[in-house]
Amino acid sequence: MSPKASAPLTVCGYVRVSTENQLENYSIEEQSQRIRSYCQAKGWVLQKIYTDGGYSGGNTNRPALQELLAGLPTCGADAVVVYKLDRLSRSQKDTLTLIEDYFLAQGVDFISINENFDTSTPFGRAMIGILSVFAQLEKDQITERFTMGRIGRGKAGYYHGGGTSPTGYDYVNGELVVNEYQAAQVREVFQRFLAGESINAIARQMIKTYGGNWSSAKICGMLRNSVYVGKVKFAGEEYDGRHQPIIPQDWFDDAGRLLTSPEREDKKTPAQKTPFRAGFLLSSLVYCARCGARYSAVHGYYKCYSRSKATRKFIVDPNCKNDNWPIEDLDNLVVSYIRRLSANQSNLEAVLQSASAGEVKVDTAAITRKLKDVEQQISRLIDLYQVGSVPMGLLSERIHQLNLEKEVLSKELVSIPVSFEERRNSFLKKLWGFLEHFDGSPLDTQRLLVSSIVTKVWVDGSTVELEWRI
Repeated sequence: MSPKASAPLTVCGYVRVSTENQLENYSIEEQSQRIRSYCQAKGWVLQKIYTDGGYSGGNTNRPALQELLAGLPTCGADAVVVYKLDRLSRSQKDTLTLIEDYFLAQGVDFISINENFDTSTPFGRAMIGILSVFAQLEKDQITERFTMGRIGRGKAGYYHGGGTSPTGYDYVNGELVVNEYQAAQVREVFQRFLAGESINAIARQMIKTYGGNWSSAKICGMLRNSVYVGKVKFAGEEYDGRHQPIIPQDWFDDAGRLLTSPEREDKKTPAQKTPFRAGFLLSSLVYCARCGARYSAVHGYYKCYSRSKATRKFIVDPNCKNDNWPIEDLDNLVVSYIRRLSANQSNLEAVLQSASAGEVKVDTAAITRKLKDVEQQISRLIDLYQVGSVPMGLLSERIHQLNLEKEVLSKELVSIPVSFEERRNSFLKKLWGFLEHFDGSPLDTQRLLVSSIVTKVWVDGSTVELEWRI
C-alpha cells in the first residue's frame, strides 16, 4: 500500500457475523485477532474495530457499519480493514457502493486480508469488482436454495407461518393441529356471515362473547383464508395441506362470492376500496394542542381522537373537548398559511431564524427503530397476501410507499449533521415547489407537497399553528 504520509497509517477494522453457523469459522474474536495481527505486522495504528454481531451481509442496515460510515469524514483513518470481503457485504451493488461512494470518496482505502489486496492499487480495484460478483452469486444461490426448500414444503402440504398459526389451529412440530375451542369460533364467524350479518357486527359480537382482539380486518382475513378448507399458500401458489379442514368447501366458496358481490362493492366507501391510501389533504398531520392526540377525518370533519373515541388505542384524554374542524375549512386555512408565508418576507425570515439555533444531528437509534418497523410492516403485508387475506392489488401501492420510506431512512442513517444554511435552502426549494405545483395536482401529490414543508398542524379551538419542517 502506498503511504499517504511519513507517519504510520491509521486504520479502522470492521467485523461481522450473521448466524450461529458462521461463529465456527468467522467468529468476532477470530476476525478481530486477524485484523490486529495484520496491522501489527504492517506497523499500522489500529484506531478501532467496529463490530456487527448477528447481522446479515445482504444489506447495509447494520449499526456498527453505519457508525463507521458516519465517522469517516472526521476520524482521520487512511483505510478500512476487514478479514474477508463478504464480511463487508454479500451484495455486489452494496460492496461497490460502499467502497467507491463512501471509502474512496473520503480518501479512505479498503483492505481485505484474506484476499490479499487493497484499493490503493489498480489491480486491487479490479479484484474488488470480480470478487464482489462471486459474493453476490453465493448470496443468490443461498436465496434460491431457501426458496426452493419453502416451495417444496408448500407442495408437501406444510403451512408457512413459522410459530404464528391462524386462529383455529396450533402450530405443533411444524404442522397445523386443530384447536377445537378456536375452531368453533371460526365456524361461528362463517355461519354468521353466511346468515347475512355484517363484518362489523360479527366483530362486535365475537368480542362480546369471547373477548380478545376481534377486528373487522381479522374477520375479513378469516373469511378469505383458504387454510380453513385444508389449503396452504406460498409465493401466490395454493397447495393441498396436510392439516385437517375446519369448515366445508361450500361455506368458503359462498363466503367468497358474498365478499366480492357487486352489491357489497357498491356499498363500500372510497376509503374502503383503497384502504392504504390517505383520503384527505392533512391526514396524519393534524394534532390536538390540548391533549396531544391526532385528529382523524370523519364524516366531513377533522376530529380529535380523544373526543371522537373512534379508536380506543389513540385516545389520550377521554375528557378532551377540543373543537372539530370542517375538513375543507382546515385544508384551505393551512394552504393559505403556506401561501402567505411565501408572500411575506419578514414572516418567512422569522420562521427560518426560529430554526437557526444549532445544527440538526441524526438520531441513528430512532431511525434504525423506524427502519425495522417499516421492514416488519412490509413483511406483514406480504404475509397477508400469502394467506389470501387481502388482494395484491390493494397491497402493492402500500408496499411501494413503504419501500420508498425505507430508502429515505437508509440514506438518513449515513447522513451527517446538516448546517442551517443547507436546511434553509432546502426548505425554500420545497416552498417554491409547493407554489409551483400544488394547484391542479392530484391529492397524493398535494399531500406530498404539504408534508414536505409542514411536519404538524396543531389545533386548539379556533387557533391553528403550523410546525415547519426545517
